[in-house]
Amino acid sequence: MTVSSHTTAQSAPAADTGEETLMADLVLGGRAMATSQHLAGIIALAQLDTAGRPGKLPHDLFPGVDPEVVQMVWERAFTVGFRAAQFAGAPRYNRDKLERLRGELEAAGFTAMAGLSRRVVTEDQEIPPAPHPRDEEEAREHREWL
Repeated sequence: MTVSSHTTAQSAPAADTGEETLMADLVLGGRAMATSQHLAGIIALAQLDTAGRPGKLPHDLFPGVDPEVVQMVWERAFTVGFRAAQFAGAPRYNRDKLERLRGELEAAGFTAMAGLSRRVVTEDQEIPPAPHPRDEEEAREHREWL
């Protein structure tokens, strides 16, 4: 049996003979590897973008700090940053989860963090869109008449 990288919801799963699992594992593992290479490229570019110039990249090694500690901090910070970017990109779609997380912070006594996050989950506190240039021009014209 050939395993395609595209499946349809209509096809019924065949009885697994072990070969199907092996093939699916290889195809899906390959997809994960291809995606990880893409993400690694994005991370490399983001490191340069945040450092400012290539000559500053060695500072990201944090000389003088235990490399194991740096790795632990890197992994945690990367995970938090990646998840924060997902939330920031679509807070409306994550509102229930964000509200649940805010409630957990509050219940655990993390009142400062809960307070900071309240604005994220409150619809009437969303960041207003930037004014249109014509709106600013009309406001200026109105002030001139006063």
